[in-house]
Amino acid sequence: MNNKKIIVIVGSANTDMVISTDHFPLPGETLMGKNFMINYGGKGANQAVAAARMGGQTVFIGKVGDDNFGNSIITNLISEGININHLHRTQESPTGVALITTVPSGENSIIVNAGANGQLKAEDIQSSEDVIAQAGIVLMQLETPVATLIEAARLGKKHRAFTILNPAPAPATPLPQELLENIDLLIPNETEACSISGVEIKDEDTAMQAINTIQKMGVKNIIITVGSKGAIAKMDNKLITVPAFKVKAIDTTAAGDTFCGALSVALSEGKDIEAAIRFGNKASSISVTRKGAQLSIPHRDELEM
Repeated sequence: MNNKKIIVIVGSANTDMVISTDHFPLPGETLMGKNFMINYGGKGANQAVAAARMGGQTVFIGKVGDDNFGNSIITNLISEGININHLHRTQESPTGVALITTVPSGENSIIVNAGANGQLKAEDIQSSEDVIAQAGIVLMQLETPVATLIEAARLGKKHRAFTILNPAPAPATPLPQELLENIDLLIPNETEACSISGVEIKDEDTAMQAINTIQKMGVKNIIITVGSKGAIAKMDNKLITVPAFKVKAIDTTAAGDTFCGALSVALSEGKDIEAAIRFGNKASSISVTRKGAQLSIPHRDELEM
């Protein structure tokens, strides 16, 4: 790790519209809903908010539409203390949205329109090279085009940033070598690690099989988050297991994003990887006790660490 403190996050920003119903609508059926909420979401923006609330110097690179949803997202990110000088706007697509229906069982149905997130181009990353050059960490996910992430990872390595990829949502096709070769740390959950490695994770042994398989693809350092069991990592060929904090979870939305944002801040402050994982675990353990995406992300003083 270098001693630069700035965390650059390249990723998505969405408006989440959530409504509750007694059951999922059948084709042609109209239902009366309740508890309608509009939340801020998108994995990139969630991670940026998590990093900012943990005290990180956070810069967000993304793209929103030239519409009211985009205006609202920009206002929210500014209120969180996030540098949005490299947040791009487009008239080609609307701001990304997620339409979420929840039912009493806790299940949900989600329709996502990537919108402007899908318009984030490699040229947008190139135009932000000046801030990437100042970054200690570049953090990415998979809700923007892979070609864009390849450029972000390349520029991150060019300027000696520590590059982190949270491969979420789980990739449907193999991650390209030109992306993986510039990633310092991969942070998948169990599902994502299985998608990448082909190994179904059932216990610590199978997690290590997945890690070893992924390492052969070119990524040296890997942390697999395993929900209520914590995290299993291999860093510099050292095996690290960090248990989760015991809480009563009511909503796991943005838990992984909270973990990634908090861990990035801990690393930027010079904490070792085990301490950084504990810091991320603590932040995510608080987030799952609350409903919503960014609404659930704690502030640093809540961690009491």
